[in-house]
Amino acid sequence: MISLHQVSKTYETPAGTFSALRNIDLAIEPGQFVGVVGKSGSGKSTLLNMVAGIDRPSSGSVDVAGTSIHALSENKLAVWRGRNVGFVFQFFQLLPTLTAAENVMLPMDFCKTIPLRERRNRAHALLERVAVGPQADKLPATLSGGEQQRVAIARALANNPPLVLADEPTGNLDSITAIAILDLFRDMANQGTTVVIATHEADIARVIDRRIEISDGALR
Repeated sequence: MISLHQVSKTYETPAGTFSALRNIDLAIEPGQFVGVVGKSGSGKSTLLNMVAGIDRPSSGSVDVAGTSIHALSENKLAVWRGRNVGFVFQFFQLLPTLTAAENVMLPMDFCKTIPLRERRNRAHALLERVAVGPQADKLPATLSGGEQQRVAIARALANNPPLVLADEPTGNLDSITAIAILDLFRDMANQGTTVVIATHEADIARVIDRRIEISDGALR
């Protein structure tokens, strides 16, 4: 599902060149639930952004779901990402003027992989799947943090992507809600979705298939 070969990422800063990733070699099999752990600034988010095609490597290759995404144009990359990757952000990133259901429908509207007449029903079904079905017609501001994160996960599943990436998905949640969210990702992996999360959670060992540690931009 995921293959990174000698991936490095450098940024030019006023203080000089900063290496966010250094010679990363990584392979992840389909259907695995992988936890990427490391301190703040270790490179976790940069690694996820490489896999999602949100950022490009300075050197090396990134192949995901049979596509060499590092070689795609920006337009083709956007289309590929919309159909193949669901991304869950730490701060939810829901559009405040849209209801929960409308937020979930957005990726479907962008990619047009779901027939127009089926999109609303699919959004409601996904919200039911993540246990926030009754909140479908509410605006994000009226929802709790845990409910907003569940809506964000439903949105990530909108186009039935083979890969779901989550960047600190439980970082702003209480411990009980965090456990429920991790269990939800476990269920997704059990159903065949490849799930990769960057996390600080200490107890992820009980739900993940594989732990990857990153430090100073390099895998340990």
